Amino acid sequence: MKRKEAFLVNHQTERDSLIKSKWATYEIEEWISKKYKEEANEIRPALSMLIDHLDYIVKLIGVDHVGLGSDFDGIESAPRGLDDVTNLPLITKELMKRGYSNKEIQKILGGNFIRVFKANSK
Repeated sequence: MKRKEAFLVNHQTERDSLIKSKWATYEIEEWISKKYKEEANEIRPALSMLIDHLDYIVKLIGVDHVGLGSDFDGIESAPRGLDDVTNLPLITKELMKRGYSNKEIQKILGGNFIRVFKANSK
């Protein structure tokens, strides 16, 4: 969060101008991020951080209780490399590198959700 705050402070003059024009906060941040794309990309977390987080949760509660969605709406920024849903295979690739089996990956990337939905739709 500190890197994002520093990024926004660097562009405070533009932000202030857009605030005076009654732009919403999310619109301002989106506009500045697009205008300064390379700089904004540098503050995005590495994909490895997402995979580290998944590893932590799997170790904490088990692979049968972990599910990863693909909702890109409402997040401030996705990890570097995950620009849209076409990049989701990178998650599979990284999980495979860390030794997850095909069955475990299927659970994380949708199988667990389907199991829970079926169990609760009766």
